[in-house]
Amino acid sequence: MISRTAEYALRAMVYLAVDPDAPRTVKELAAATRVPEGYLSKVMQGLARAGLVRSQRGLHGGFALAKSAAELTILEVVDAVDPLPRLAACPLGLHAHKGELCPLHRRLAAATAAVERAFAASTLAELLADPSPSKPLCAVPAPPPTRPRRRRAG
Repeated sequence: MISRTAEYALRAMVYLAVDPDAPRTVKELAAATRVPEGYLSKVMQGLARAGLVRSQRGLHGGFALAKSAAELTILEVVDAVDPLPRLAACPLGLHAHKGELCPLHRRLAAATAAVERAFAASTLAELLADPSPSKPLCAVPAPPPTRPRRRRAG
């Protein structure tokens, strides 16, 4: 359905979405997502070029989401690194099809369009909010602790 590159990108983005204010190094991301470090480095560069993550150099550097998890769709992540293939003409180049899709390829094109719609309608935040006992695609860290609100003296 999706390429290994797209899956690796989704793993990294889900991991970053858990604590979006904490930049993560490629080494941290690779260990948590079980993706080879060299491969993940290239994937992260693609996500940065697409504007989905920002990179920060230095001692406390790394990658962080460029926008909120509620705004980032699965389709954006997939499209940034390895878009789903679209069929506009017969992939076999058959002259008899005269630039049209045959019934089989029309159905494949429709299936790809349905997957794109589903991915466009799903955000990273929704993946993390799913009540499933397992979190998606990687070893997701525990969310950062929240500070209790102080009551105002009234």
